[in-house]
Amino acid sequence: MSNQFSIEELLKLTDEDVKMSEKQKKVVEAAIEIFADKGFAAASTSEIAKKAGVAEGTIFRHYQTKKDLLFAIVMPTITKSIAPFLVRNFLQDVTKQNHQDLEHMLRYILENRYEFIKKNHPVIKILLQEVFFHEEFRGELRKVVEEHAVEKLKKLIIHFQEKGEMIDMPPETVLRMIITTIMGFLIGRFIILPDLDWDDEAEKEYTIQFLLHGLMKK
Repeated sequence: MSNQFSIEELLKLTDEDVKMSEKQKKVVEAAIEIFADKGFAAASTSEIAKKAGVAEGTIFRHYQTKKDLLFAIVMPTITKSIAPFLVRNFLQDVTKQNHQDLEHMLRYILENRYEFIKKNHPVIKILLQEVFFHEEFRGELRKVVEEHAVEKLKKLIIHFQEKGEMIDMPPETVLRMIITTIMGFLIGRFIILPDLDWDDEAEKEYTIQFLLHGLMKK
């Protein structure tokens, strides 16, 4: 488990009146670590209980099934935070920033999401592992992205296109290219190949330069 991640951060993503006992927190922390390491299907409630230092019955007092425990971890993260690249507060920050140019906006987005995923990558790893197997997760992701993300970011893209700083392509296409490029770096860095000898600052700079200039040598 990342020493930066804490269950307190996860609780901030849920409704304010949600309270957990210390045992329940230990169960969720253990489940996050085991789900992230082994995947949902390979994890067992007995293993989670052992790691949490509680009886297996403690898990079932709070969560009727292993899937209920998974949903308790992932659903708040989807609905209140990830979505999976865009978040409500993040969008507010991006749109309120006085971006003097396209490069400033791209650097802000990349740095902001780098810090977020660095801090929360255990839960994000679980989401990425399980989203393909649970329609409930996919539905929530689609809902949050469509309701809170697409139109706001399209307006930013159109703004920079009108200033002559961005290529004349459909805003949806440009948005997809930005998201997939930045998330490709971040998922590789923190989820798929975290043990490589990464030069983070160099890789961030390469990502920005690719977005600004593409692959063609000028």
